[in-house]
Amino acid sequence: MNGLYSQLEAKLASGEKQLAVLIDPDKFNDTEAEEFIKRLPEGVTHIFVGGSTVEDEKTALSVTAVKKYTNLPVILFPGSHTQITDAADGILFLSLISGRNPEYLIEQQVRSVQKLRDSKLEIIPTGYVLIDGGKECAVQRVSNTRPIPQTEVETVVHTSLAGQFSGKKLIYLEAGSGALKPVSEEIVGEVKKAINIPLIVGGGIRSREQLERAFKAGADLVVIGTAFENGGLN
Repeated sequence: MNGLYSQLEAKLASGEKQLAVLIDPDKFNDTEAEEFIKRLPEGVTHIFVGGSTVEDEKTALSVTAVKKYTNLPVILFPGSHTQITDAADGILFLSLISGRNPEYLIEQQVRSVQKLRDSKLEIIPTGYVLIDGGKECAVQRVSNTRPIPQTEVETVVHTSLAGQFSGKKLIYLEAGSGALKPVSEEIVGEVKKAINIPLIVGGGIRSREQLERAFKAGADLVVIGTAFENGGLN
């Protein structure tokens, strides 16, 4: 599937908001892929696949299983270079720009080059910004980085702009899997006003009301994961 980023830009230009469901391969049962697709909430436009720690080959198995039953774009959201598979349509080429650990700023990206150089995946450079969601999340533990407190709005804005200025095509504000609170409307709004590239928001969104608030604040694409694993949005 070509032109994922162009399609995203076109839909956003027309005012159409986007919704992604995130699959964690370590929690996904490949034999239930068809039922999973049937249960997708109304309005889902993308499927993201990835996690902070995933067993070898599990990502490829999950992507392959899901693609049998849907034409929705399946995009990798990798926690490491080992989670790359050509079975997907594209990849968020993540750089954890809120942290200062070189392993997730550039090292994992360098290790992924051998797989990506000859890959057919559409590679979308993404600035990944970890926001404090009220509890320690897997990204925080694995990356050994500090999330930005929600009170430090200016820091989040400047970090997001630094990502844009360094050539990222997306900014992803992440409160973390199972966050007690999502990224605040203030942060989403201020970042949206500052950048001119698409804005993704995820983590801690468990209800339709929270989803709509994120969209209204300025999110172009919202990601839900834990909420869907637990039965869907309230």
